[in-house]
Amino acid sequence: MANRYNYALKMELKKQNNVAAGLVSDRFPTVSGIVIHMTYYRDAPKPVLMVRTVNVYPTSYAYFKMDCMIKGCSAGGFDLTSVIDDMVKTHKKVKKGALICHGEIDTVASEHAHIEYETVIEYGKISKKTVAVVIKKDA
Repeated sequence: MANRYNYALKMELKKQNNVAAGLVSDRFPTVSGIVIHMTYYRDAPKPVLMVRTVNVYPTSYAYFKMDCMIKGCSAGGFDLTSVIDDMVKTHKKVKKGALICHGEIDTVASEHAHIEYETVIEYGKISKKTVAVVIKKDA
């Protein structure tokens, strides 16, 4: 019963984080789509844990923190928010990199997992109305 309660709390927190982040279309009006290719690695004889592709649409939430896939990892994960913010700010289309999970697990080293990512952003045309809204927000 405790696991069900903890899961419900975790899902509620995730929902609150998504709502707080806002939509991609509101936060990045010039972006028409984002594709994030990730390969999760762990410290093990077979290091590749998972290969994952995340498609982000203008109607998606602008929350880019991916959970660590190692069971029992607390307060870990991979936050791509600053990567995507920087890419949009500089109008960059492709960026590759790596992030390390600094979460905590009792029996495993603190740097127990990492990802290698490639982020591709597609920019669309923006309307004059969108430009006016962006200018008002910045002013």
